[in-house]
Amino acid sequence: MANRLAEATSPYLLQHAHNPVDWYEWGPEALDRARAEDKPILLSVGYSACHWCHVMERESFEDPATAQLMNDGFVSIKVDREERPDIDAVYMDAVQAMTGQGGWPMTVFLTPEREPFYAGTYFPPVDRHGLPGFPRLLAAISEAWRTRRSDLVDTGRRVAEAIGRATAAAASREPLTEALLTRAVQGYASAFDADWGGFSPAPKFPQPMGIELLLRCHLRGNADGLPMALRTLDRMAAGGIYDQLGGGFHRYSTDRRWLVPHFEKMLYDNAQLARAYLHAWQVTGRQPYRRVVTETLDYLLREMRDPAGGFWSAQDADSEGVEGKFFTWGYGHLGAAAEALGALPQGNWEGVNVLWMPGGLDAPRPSDGELRELFELREKRVRPATDDKVLAAWNGLAVSALAEAGRVLGEARYIEAAGAAAEFVLESMRSGDRLARSWRAGRMGPPGYSDDMASMAAACLALWETTFDARWIEKALSLARALVRDFADERGGFFQSAADAGTPLARPKDLFDNAIPAGNSLAADVLQRLGLLTGDAELEKAGVSALRAVRDLAERAPTGFGTALSALDLYLGPTRELAVVGSPELRRPLLEVAWSAFRPRLVMAAAEAGQAPVALLEGRDQTGAYVCERFACRLPATTPEQLSSQLA
Repeated sequence: MANRLAEATSPYLLQHAHNPVDWYEWGPEALDRARAEDKPILLSVGYSACHWCHVMERESFEDPATAQLMNDGFVSIKVDREERPDIDAVYMDAVQAMTGQGGWPMTVFLTPEREPFYAGTYFPPVDRHGLPGFPRLLAAISEAWRTRRSDLVDTGRRVAEAIGRATAAAASREPLTEALLTRAVQGYASAFDADWGGFSPAPKFPQPMGIELLLRCHLRGNADGLPMALRTLDRMAAGGIYDQLGGGFHRYSTDRRWLVPHFEKMLYDNAQLARAYLHAWQVTGRQPYRRVVTETLDYLLREMRDPAGGFWSAQDADSEGVEGKFFTWGYGHLGAAAEALGALPQGNWEGVNVLWMPGGLDAPRPSDGELRELFELREKRVRPATDDKVLAAWNGLAVSALAEAGRVLGEARYIEAAGAAAEFVLESMRSGDRLARSWRAGRMGPPGYSDDMASMAAACLALWETTFDARWIEKALSLARALVRDFADERGGFFQSAADAGTPLARPKDLFDNAIPAGNSLAADVLQRLGLLTGDAELEKAGVSALRAVRDLAERAPTGFGTALSALDLYLGPTRELAVVGSPELRRPLLEVAWSAFRPRLVMAAAEAGQAPVALLEGRDQTGAYVCERFACRLPATTPEQLSSQLA
């Protein structure tokens, strides 16, 4: 029989709808029951593409005896970390504080007042690898709750107080200077793998936020940033972490060489990496980077797009119960393409082959016909499952990537897809001027978070700077002002959740970049940009406050703050504002000059003469392109050559 999760919007929760566990979603029903029955809460947090989440479900949550222990001793709550990042953030802090490490599945035991007293991640069904078996752990905690409850409650209270203190830090008063960027490049250099790229030993994760920062620092004249960025981009795109047949990137590499990935594909990785390769192409002109951009975005359009217009969240690593089965090959099936794609007769991983380009990104590839034939053969296999929920923040990243790539590459289909996705989120995932976090099959999920608001504001701004349709700047400003109103902390920076979200223990701040940019840092960037376009000093002030909230942390651990430091690059300037006035036909060649290079400190506005959707366009009656700094403008350029000279 189905349990309560059968009514959930999250595909991850729906995966658990037929467990014998008496699962609840996070909410008043579960919390009230825990208090009424004086039972501890067993909180289990994961996400749909998480391999070890699936393993723990098969081993423990589908086991009737284990489920009975859970049902007898606990109120069990299942949370999708992608739908409730605030709950995930609060209790991940607890897991890390109590164990020194974190990860998913996350398993936390709470008092009825939601205070954590024991925590971990994956637990096996029997004692193994130094971990207690999950049934034994459940029995031990039930016994401790009966006999030593005061000790557990005291532990939970101390952990909760520590979490509360961590979220109450005031903004830094130290100056925001270019030395922070210099120190950041040094931080990346100290972690850089000069042979294979990347900034860690195995496992290696793509770090598009750090790559973007290094490209920006290159433009500032730092000679060390570009080689690290390009080596990493080259090695990733030639590796098995990149899908050489279908385009798009897998989640991470299990080895130093980017050869064997963890095979799930995430929307956020592919959106961010597409932009990173686009910017690298603008900086270098290397055609393989452009190919990676188009293959990655074409993958999103082909496999990750909901018919309603938004983009789905993830594709699993597993198919037919085997990790990577969809993507790996036997040597004999590859034909003449085998050698170029790094295949070995004995396999290059567990008896099968992960496809890669051992000769590097510039090495000869199999012909388009050979690659197409292999792709079509692969399409006949059983596909990995897709997490078909639409998340506002992740869709914002995809819209920004598609809009920017569309204008830079002259691909109208990307711009059309970006507009359709933005329209979907703003029409189907909004209540008033606030966004929902998620949507699936016609139903909205919980209220949105600061990253949802900031990411979609940035997406609307990207569409404005692509189409110059006034509705996009209006929507960007509406979201930005709601972000400041509902999420800003008067001490500086932005809370992850709104005051009415019901976040337990404390309102966390999303400060560190993880797999996705921190909401606080996204806000820092988009609010400054909107301030430059509109002259709204309050928006700009709020954006700068977000930088001050992380200034000292970024100085100590710069590789965790790529997005914030990129926003600092914008703050330090010099920034340029470009106002282009005239008919669409006259504007187009001037705009193409602006779009032709990577110009991260440029904001743009364009309209017919006499129209002024933003302050930057006010009083501009003469046709041409006005290059401005802080609203002080040069004489208008009327030819692409003149504008190129002024922007140089």
